[in-house]
Amino acid sequence: MSDNVSSRIEIAAEVGDPATDPWWEFRQVERITLELSQGYKYSLGKYSRFFIELENQRFLATRCDYCAKVYAPPRPLCPVCLEPTAWTQLSGEGAVETWSVLHFSPGSNADVRALETPYVLAYVLLDGADTLFPHLLKAPPDQVERGLRVRVAYSGEPVQHPIHQMYFVPME
Repeated sequence: MSDNVSSRIEIAAEVGDPATDPWWEFRQVERITLELSQGYKYSLGKYSRFFIELENQRFLATRCDYCAKVYAPPRPLCPVCLEPTAWTQLSGEGAVETWSVLHFSPGSNADVRALETPYVLAYVLLDGADTLFPHLLKAPPDQVERGLRVRVAYSGEPVQHPIHQMYFVPME
């Protein structure tokens, strides 16, 4: 055999008796290591403006003109009265309602893998919103409590997913 395959780990032949083993001629195996990557494009659809405005350091939500409920994260359709919503800007300030301290990172993308554990996932009721916004809170876990006032901060670093352009920090 040639050495033209650079990813080869080994070529091994299993021991067997050609007279009694019908698979004897298939017992020589080659193991290789392949690294595969897959790229795909997806649309953020009706939520795109939310992510575009995060790049501009503006925090948007949606408001139903019929029932006046404000949704953060934004929703294109009000789940209460089924009316289309309209964009509205929020201050990005709010209060922690509940939280979890994560001691393990799921590693779903480079942004998440870069987080040091433990980290805090907080559910924040933003001023002017009617729904909780779950996201990263950069604060020591032992200093987080219900009612802690927080604000949106924006990352100046490149990120893999646009939601990671923002995070919460305690207000001074």
